[in-house]
Amino acid sequence: MQGSSRWQRRWLAPGLLLVALVLLAGCRASRRPLDGPLVVAAYGSIQTVDPAQATTVIALQLLSALGDPLYAIAADGQIEPRLASGPPQLSADGLRAVIPLRRGVRFHDGTPFDAEAMAFSLRRFLAIGKLSYVVGNRIKAVRVLDSHRLELQLRQPFSPLEALLSFASLTPVSPTAYRQHAKGFRPAGFVGTGPYRLSFHSPQLQRLEPFPDYWGQAPRNSGIALVGMSTSTSLYGAIRGGSVDVLLSTSLEPEQQSALHRRANAGKLREGAGPALEIGYLTLLSDRPPLDRLALRRALAYSLDRERLTQRVSDGLRPPLRGLVPPGIPGALAAWPKADLQRSRQLLSAEGYCNGSVLELQLTYRSNVPTDRLLALSWQELLRSRLGDCLRLELQGMESTTAYRQLGDGAFQLILLDWMGDYPDADNYLTPLLECRRGEGNRCSEGDSVASGSFWTAPGLQQTLLQSNAVSGAQRLDLLDAVQRQAANGTPYLPLWLVRPRAWALNSITAPEFDGSGRLIFGALQRREQP
Repeated sequence: MQGSSRWQRRWLAPGLLLVALVLLAGCRASRRPLDGPLVVAAYGSIQTVDPAQATTVIALQLLSALGDPLYAIAADGQIEPRLASGPPQLSADGLRAVIPLRRGVRFHDGTPFDAEAMAFSLRRFLAIGKLSYVVGNRIKAVRVLDSHRLELQLRQPFSPLEALLSFASLTPVSPTAYRQHAKGFRPAGFVGTGPYRLSFHSPQLQRLEPFPDYWGQAPRNSGIALVGMSTSTSLYGAIRGGSVDVLLSTSLEPEQQSALHRRANAGKLREGAGPALEIGYLTLLSDRPPLDRLALRRALAYSLDRERLTQRVSDGLRPPLRGLVPPGIPGALAAWPKADLQRSRQLLSAEGYCNGSVLELQLTYRSNVPTDRLLALSWQELLRSRLGDCLRLELQGMESTTAYRQLGDGAFQLILLDWMGDYPDADNYLTPLLECRRGEGNRCSEGDSVASGSFWTAPGLQQTLLQSNAVSGAQRLDLLDAVQRQAANGTPYLPLWLVRPRAWALNSITAPEFDGSGRLIFGALQRREQP
């Protein structure tokens, strides 16, 4: 983790639907030809399509259609080779991995894909990638063994290597097209190996055309126009009015998501949902008063009525979560306690509150995240009515990027955040929150725990976390279990809910499908035959 970049990449610049549709069709959206591209709408804009520079959710969604990873996560969670032709072959010490590569693959510009091309892309990403820390902490060097075999030298044994290599930013780029950009970015164009090639790019519109020489299954449509919009209202109105074919749920207001969900249940839209890989949680500042007292952190844990809050905020679309790892990922554990307001009161009383003394805490929520404000208000009201003589929340709204910059400074007693791993493995949820390179007792002074705003660690925790990545199978699951139980006992975070990516399509379009990494599969979208 570098500063707050893990959180900053979630937010996007605004876009305009009208401009995009004019660029797309040269006419009104209602007159789009039936054999033309499908229009997919999402929140925000895409400033760059360079895999080494792109960091936002919508940009990584685009890259997943334009490029191929070495490995991919199927909808059932299984890892399958893509540009790799088989699993990594590991050395006895686990520090070298040989990747066999698929033959007969070409880039969009006709350049053959081989080990040299893959090595060029990986080295470039390690050198200049905005998210290079995701890989750089794992991969030390890249070496070409022959035309279709690549060797990765690892910094330490890392059992979830295939999951890491499914990361969308690691899609290879043509060394011919990027030779002059080995040390710099190429934001305005993309040349990869995927099922679509990029024929037009602006911040508000990306035009994707099927790549005729694609090595795999061809798209079921004639192309995609990915349109960026600036507000939830414009997104909602676009799908309700039929001016777009498909809508992604990112940054859509909760009540609007619920309304679209109800319309889909009534047969007025077609809905698809991906795996629940995004978690919402609260970070507790554990290294300074008053939340340096474990009993107070535990009291907060018992005060969090997830079932009631998630129903109130999301109409049940965000299931309650009692762990830091989404339940669909191997090694996940629901180790945090269920709500028990009586137990919360007992802990607060033992710490000197509830008898004429009220614990006052400041809860910061991101003012540009609709669900944050609703959750903060709902929790504040619940505590006022049930624990008002013991615990009181003062609310503070702050724009997300401003909040992310201050996380590592210990600026927030309590703050609402969310996180989706770069790839679906338990490590990519536990390490960003718990990793501590330097600490004493329960205080972390250097590491991801600091950057995440909790400053918490525990004796032996870092060692157990590292060991969990060096082994596999039941041994790894046992270590992951131990890490999560230790974190739950220390309570530096309060898991809140799960978020599934959703998409809605007009009834004239097939139901949206997602892969195991939570990306909408553009190639599976197609117009349905009308009766």
